[in-house]
Amino acid sequence: MQLNSNQEVIKSPLNFTGGKYKLLPQLLPLFPQDISTFVDLFCGGCNVAVNFSAKKIICNDIDSNLIGLFSYFKNTSYEILFPKVQKIISDYNLSDSNKNGYSFYNCNSANGLGSYNRTGFLNLRKTFNKLSKNDENYFLFLYVLIVYAFNNQIRFNSDGEFNLPVGKRDFNIRMQNKLKSFCLALSNKNISFTNKDFTSIKASTLAAQDFVYVDPPYLITCATYNEKSWNENEEKRLLTYLDELNDNKIRFALSNVLSTDGKTNNILKQWLDAKGYNCYHLDFSYKNSNYHKKNISKTDEVLITNY
Repeated sequence: MQLNSNQEVIKSPLNFTGGKYKLLPQLLPLFPQDISTFVDLFCGGCNVAVNFSAKKIICNDIDSNLIGLFSYFKNTSYEILFPKVQKIISDYNLSDSNKNGYSFYNCNSANGLGSYNRTGFLNLRKTFNKLSKNDENYFLFLYVLIVYAFNNQIRFNSDGEFNLPVGKRDFNIRMQNKLKSFCLALSNKNISFTNKDFTSIKASTLAAQDFVYVDPPYLITCATYNEKSWNENEEKRLLTYLDELNDNKIRFALSNVLSTDGKTNNILKQWLDAKGYNCYHLDFSYKNSNYHKKNISKTDEVLITNY
């Protein structure tokens, strides 16, 4: 699948660590062209799936809040969502820089709007953390929290409470456009969201025309989403799963990092050497290089395929 100059690239409304938005021009041309069902096994911010064309798309992630939020976007048009977001902004006395500018709040773009929004944000966070996931407003409130949170990220503590501090920005025109484009793209695709362990998507349920994209937490990097949940056992379990896909003639592509900051993912490297799958080295200048060539970048991000 190629990106052409006339194709709008949709960016996730979430700033999800490890998101593949910038790598899409490198990734998509390496994916198969003839795909019936596309499975995004660790969908994260959904940057890949929302820009992919297939008869059917399945987005899976172990984070139930993430999947719930995307399902909410899928089932709620932007025209309905926008006034609801605006009402929460008004109710909690949060800034609206798109309407009023920064000076209205005695703030500037360099320092951001955090000093003005802190009190309202903390009140909103307190309200949200008392909501049940069954509450009809749960994911609406979650989205507004993310908009006003640090770096537009999503993070919960061990008690299940959203615990990010206030950020510098608000529901500005850039955030509005990202949400609008994302919701529209979801509504135009045959896309569904599942919240399962990755092994629950069995090779036996897939066909030769299907394709599984795998972007797991990276073992040798540290991010909020994999500090506790991803370890060597999970890495080995995933690689075994990929071998099962291969044995069943299901095509897959794995995004990962072979080395970074002087560290090497030896489990991944040994598996790759033993299995002989194809490996493409990626960078942000949108070039590919052969696996056997020396990669001089600080982080050796790769795409491993079985086709």
